[in-house]
Amino acid sequence: MTCPVTGTGAAPVPLSGPRFATEPTRLYREMRRDHGPVAPVLLDGDIPAWLVLGYRELHQVTGDPVLYSRDSELWNQWPNIPADWPLLPMIGHKQPSILYTVGERHTRRAAMIAHALEAVDPFELKAHAEQFADELIDRFCGKGTTDIVAEYAMLLPVRVLARIYGFSDEQGPGLVTAMNDMIDGRERALAGAQHLAESMARLIADKHVRPDSDVASYMLETQAADEAAGADVFTDEEIAQDLMVMMAAGHQPTADWIGNSLRLMLTDDRFAASLFGGRHSVAEAMNEVLWEDTPTQNVAGRWASRDTQLGGRRINSGDLLLLGLAAANADPQVRTDGSALTGGNSAHFSFGHGEHRCPFPAQEVAEVIARTGIEVLLDRLPDLDLAVSADALSRRPSPWLRGLTDLPVSFTPTPTSAFGDPR
Repeated sequence: MTCPVTGTGAAPVPLSGPRFATEPTRLYREMRRDHGPVAPVLLDGDIPAWLVLGYRELHQVTGDPVLYSRDSELWNQWPNIPADWPLLPMIGHKQPSILYTVGERHTRRAAMIAHALEAVDPFELKAHAEQFADELIDRFCGKGTTDIVAEYAMLLPVRVLARIYGFSDEQGPGLVTAMNDMIDGRERALAGAQHLAESMARLIADKHVRPDSDVASYMLETQAADEAAGADVFTDEEIAQDLMVMMAAGHQPTADWIGNSLRLMLTDDRFAASLFGGRHSVAEAMNEVLWEDTPTQNVAGRWASRDTQLGGRRINSGDLLLLGLAAANADPQVRTDGSALTGGNSAHFSFGHGEHRCPFPAQEVAEVIARTGIEVLLDRLPDLDLAVSADALSRRPSPWLRGLTDLPVSFTPTPTSAFGDPR
């Protein structure tokens, strides 16, 4: 078989199949063995791309935004992409969000987002996360069993994000449903995306009239300051798009961070202490997950702005490079002892790298939500235990986001908190 990317006899690897869910570490090791640090892959419909597996190579790609651009309009495969291609929501064409903005405008746009998130009071953020965590736990604490993914992890981040963005608590449940419908990618996905977009547009319109201490208002504050200074102004549509991107990027990976961390703590004896109040172990488990079981496995992507060489491969102008975050985190060239605990080492790629990485304030928000969610759960249900064998746990069959389909647990039934049952 001739590789459509390289024109050589090296067979590209389809970026699909159950192994991305069942044994990704071994799969990436085999790809590195057969292809080196940059592997040819095929996306849906046999669309060719490159998967950057090497830590150093990924650092090189993410650190050079000119050669490896975020501008998807550079892609040389657009003539071959059908209108119903399933990955279009992930690899946008002419999208007005920050994801595909480059250069000085991207720098200003990222600064607007960072400013808005930095203005969030960290103590209020933690209090919001504690309140919603307690409310969710109240729904199942008297039963003695629950599914942590469906009844907790997939509900908590978006509720907290909705509040700090400026939505009312009455709007929260609808946003939870819409977000999870969109992420599920089935028959309700488009309706979920439409509800989210319409909600963001209404939020922006409302905050123009009634600004408050929330992320949407802070972004509009920057917009007004730019307009007063005669600078190029970001439109309401662009701000709404960025809020959508921030909510989607902040919700699902954080939900998976909670689920993956709890799975580790319930199945690995090294973290057993955290089930009995060992706060240091909670932080260690969360950091270990970012290295070994990162919620975001692969990211699309970067596009070569000219012909170049990377990891011994010839990259043509317009080629798509996928960022193999999970593979790079496990690169044996930098992880010589993969069995050792990562401790406080945060040199992983789980939040990306370079000017298009996840903004630092957004990382802090995600960490506060995830850690608070785990700590409150362990405080309320101290004898939490798996209700099935560890081998029975399954993952979503996705090469992009790595998370559990469910996490059934059992515990001693306990009374509800002061918040009561919110249903």
